[in-house]
Amino acid sequence: MRRSDFDPVYIENQKKQIKIFIFFVLAAFCILATRLWFLQIFNGAYYSAKSKKNRIRYRDIIPLRGRICDRNGETLVNNSPAYDLKIIPEDIQDKNQLCKKLVTLLKTDPKDLKTKFLTASKCDPFIPFCLIRDITRNEVALIESHKFNLPGVIITVTPKRHYIYGNLAAHILGYLGEINERQLASGKYPTNKRGDLIGKSGVEAKWNRALTGIRGIKQVEVDSAGRTLRVLSSTPAIPGADVTLTIDRRLQALAQRLLLGKKGAIVAIDPNNGEVLALASSPTFDPNMFVEGIDKKQWKAIITSRDFPLENRALCGQYPPASVFKVLVAIAALSEGVITPESEEMCKGVYCLGNRKFHCWKRYGHGDIDLRQALIQSCDIYFYKVGKKLGVDKIDLYAKAFGFGRITGIDVGHEKPGLLPTRKWKIKRFGVPWQQGETLGLSIGQSFMLVTPIQMAVFISAVFNGGILYTPHVTKKITFPKIKNSESFETKSYKIEKVPIKEKYLNFIKKALIGVVNDPRGTGKRAAIKGVLVAGKTGTAQVVTIENEKKDKRGKKKVRHKYIDHAWFVSVAPANKPQIALSVIIEHGGHGGSACAPIARQLIEEYLTEISLYSPLQKDR
Repeated sequence: MRRSDFDPVYIENQKKQIKIFIFFVLAAFCILATRLWFLQIFNGAYYSAKSKKNRIRYRDIIPLRGRICDRNGETLVNNSPAYDLKIIPEDIQDKNQLCKKLVTLLKTDPKDLKTKFLTASKCDPFIPFCLIRDITRNEVALIESHKFNLPGVIITVTPKRHYIYGNLAAHILGYLGEINERQLASGKYPTNKRGDLIGKSGVEAKWNRALTGIRGIKQVEVDSAGRTLRVLSSTPAIPGADVTLTIDRRLQALAQRLLLGKKGAIVAIDPNNGEVLALASSPTFDPNMFVEGIDKKQWKAIITSRDFPLENRALCGQYPPASVFKVLVAIAALSEGVITPESEEMCKGVYCLGNRKFHCWKRYGHGDIDLRQALIQSCDIYFYKVGKKLGVDKIDLYAKAFGFGRITGIDVGHEKPGLLPTRKWKIKRFGVPWQQGETLGLSIGQSFMLVTPIQMAVFISAVFNGGILYTPHVTKKITFPKIKNSESFETKSYKIEKVPIKEKYLNFIKKALIGVVNDPRGTGKRAAIKGVLVAGKTGTAQVVTIENEKKDKRGKKKVRHKYIDHAWFVSVAPANKPQIALSVIIEHGGHGGSACAPIARQLIEEYLTEISLYSPLQKDR
């Protein structure tokens, strides 16, 4: 037995040590109990929800975007399945390592992938973030075979937009693009989320909300690596509405074929209601390239191209109306009593105003000519004289009444108003008063006047339908899921204006325009169709005044292509019962009679054959 066992001091020290030990043990238990109470009682609901969220995930079910069809119900745009590679940031253990693995497996750009990873880190960590769209089936198989080494990576099947006929009606249909932060913050896209594709232009943008549909939601249970164990519940998505257009696919396809290799536009509308039958702009583009994902290099090449393929020339192209404008000047002059249908003027090929000479396209003139023949042969001198009598103010008044100088209000796409020059505009723009010589230029559709092809189609329609200005439109019907034969109210709310022109004057003009195509001296005779009464008016819009161009060996002026005149032709058929009105512009095409009239003829034949008002056999009768 040791002495220390009976030492009172030693025993006292031992007791103190035991008490200290017990104190620390009790303190530890108190801290642990307090922490457990804090976690389970005070913050129990919070951590329970977080745990549940980590185990149970909510995943969106993307709805099928609505189809877009032509007037005959033929599908132009639909959807096809696509595989998207997404990541769930919360489930990723090492982002750099995962990025390297994906670069190795998919041979993708590492810089682009790192940028997307950085963007994903700023988003909700539990919401899937789309990393790569539309991967191939081989890439899907590759990812699935390495799934256990790729925590946080999932593959979803989503509907991919498919433009069946490529560039057909691209400027009308528009294209899709990923929604940006500004659009998300705008409040205009309440049902869309980051990463969604939305309509950026055309019908896709106009009816984006109806086409998008309502997304569904799926509740799934996942393991610690984020892999799906089972589906707990599912609410199906509601597909988007189908949009039926007024466009005729075959007529649209023909219009685009006729514009191949050219710059210009074609607008075909029904003069009885304003329905757009075809609207083509050339050059064009394929909307599918935006769905598949366009890189910065491709985008830069498109937007810097001198051909401007994204520009819808039918709505935004602004050109001098040229001799087509003579139709309006004739209507104004008749209505104001400045001339009568029988009024004649002498055309010697040149008209002098002060010390300036104004020439007619026919060098030696047309001689004595009345209004009807002045329109048929497109005599410039006749309209110089009529325009001088009429004055710029009256011309502006009637031009405004027929819709020039303002947008038509077409229901899709950005539109430009053109330019209707006035005295006030000239003072404001240049600080100098209007000159009488400018009135002469305006009388034949030159001067400062600018119009768009869609305006010209509306104008010529109004001449033949009794002076009614219909708002052109491309939307015919919107059919929502589970609601048969439903139509959006927008398809019935198009504005109608009536131009107060006497019927007898319009009838006279109609007969003169029939002569433009069917008279042997008519400038538009290449649009004539046997068995169909076609009316029209040609125009040659001067781009610049060419006086000092070099001459070839024969003494003819050599004009560079960019200085060649633009060619116009507007037409209506059948003239006695209008079914189609056309506006054709070919940039640097030269003369409307040779460059545009044959195009109009083919389009009229195609459409009238389709609606059984014309048979090609009539050519031989």
